[in-house]
Amino acid sequence: MNTSADAGTLSWLNLSRLPITVKALFTGYLMAAGLGLFMAGAQILLTHGMADGKPGLSVNDIIYSYYGNRSGSKLESMLNGQMKPMAPAPVRTDIIKWVREGAPEKDWAPHYQAVFDQYCVKCHSVLPNIPNFKDYATVAKLAKVDEGASFKNLTRLSHIHLFGIAFIFFFTGLIFNFASGVPRWLKSVVVFFPFFFLVTDIASWWLTKFYWQFAYLTLIGGVGYSLASSFMWIVSLWQMWIWPIFGKRADGFAWAGDRPADSH
Repeated sequence: MNTSADAGTLSWLNLSRLPITVKALFTGYLMAAGLGLFMAGAQILLTHGMADGKPGLSVNDIIYSYYGNRSGSKLESMLNGQMKPMAPAPVRTDIIKWVREGAPEKDWAPHYQAVFDQYCVKCHSVLPNIPNFKDYATVAKLAKVDEGASFKNLTRLSHIHLFGIAFIFFFTGLIFNFASGVPRWLKSVVVFFPFFFLVTDIASWWLTKFYWQFAYLTLIGGVGYSLASSFMWIVSLWQMWIWPIFGKRADGFAWAGDRPADSH
């Protein structure tokens, strides 16, 4: 196999010289995937980011989400956290008082069932994968000590993230592999890091379930794969569209320097 000849034949095979149709395909994917990751970040801020009742994602949010707030119940944590905007303060105070008294069933039908019907069941009865608050037994279960995410939910979220996000990183990394001028060692590290930090992030959920100290690892994992994927995203779009605007185009097959030389 003549590597130099192949490199000459495929001299157009880099991001700056790709046909416009391929650039359009790659750009469309990167824009959609980038927007998807942005919306995922927004969703995290609006759910986990309110677990401690304060805006913004913090270590406490992660601890409450996975380890739980073991000084109180799951229901109380929700009312003081992400569900805080869903009911006025007097209503939340009334429910929390009832929860702290053990959520006695004798008070459910006469009073609290109507309260939950008014403020909670519009979501907590029709949406999948969230508790059904029409049922007292479900409410009573959440009135117990908050032990964080359940094993069922952790398993569901883990397999969704591992399959779904891994595909995003794979295709983003594949496009980035056509970049020119990036040292081979750096390209290899950046392509691998999103997968490494994704596994780290998900492993930390399970570890935090048992030991709250691992919540810091969750932050490291999330920041790590966000930075690596952002770098690939920016470099790929920059070389496809900004380089040509300034008259800069790479020469040579993007992988030419990565392939082993012909020993024959």
